[in-house]
Amino acid sequence: MCFLGCSSAPFGAGTFGVPPFPIGHSRILLARLALRLTSHYNRRVLSAIVSALHVLAVAIGLPSVFLRARALRGTLDSTGRRRLFAADNVWGVAAILFVVTGLLRAFAGLEKGTAFYLASHLFWTKMTLFVAIVLLEIWPMTTFIRWRMQERRGQSPDTSRARALYIVNHVQMALAVVMVFVAAFMARGFGAR
Repeated sequence: MCFLGCSSAPFGAGTFGVPPFPIGHSRILLARLALRLTSHYNRRVLSAIVSALHVLAVAIGLPSVFLRARALRGTLDSTGRRRLFAADNVWGVAAILFVVTGLLRAFAGLEKGTAFYLASHLFWTKMTLFVAIVLLEIWPMTTFIRWRMQERRGQSPDTSRARALYIVNHVQMALAVVMVFVAAFMARGFGAR
């Protein structure tokens, strides 16, 4: 089975009268790929993959923010900070994955459509919760970046604010859990105008 527009026609009579794999014609190859990806079946497959990655981001993010909190509550010697930074890195990757897949789901026509999301009160509630999590993340993020830089210079960072960061971390975790419930209700049509 050919994925990129092969046909049973003789060579030179592929899709749009172009050979199936034209050498040096990457734009045509990309256009064929785009056409294949926009077929109804492939859009459903892509939608399922993006949806799964979106859920996976939550499944990765919540445990990582929990582990980050545990590290903040523990002894922050070099081993403790290493655990903290590892959990923080995973939390960052999960956040990026969550944002990218969320934007694709809401605005790339993979799910219910942009109009559905923009007309939903719960979508805006979810976005408000997300913005709150991001705003709360500014302080921990800048603090951990500063701690990492101090470690690279051979200095021991001042971790006296770890308890306050632990509390911020738990507020973020609670907001993320609420956001999951809001998303589940939104997906089932609650909050639609």
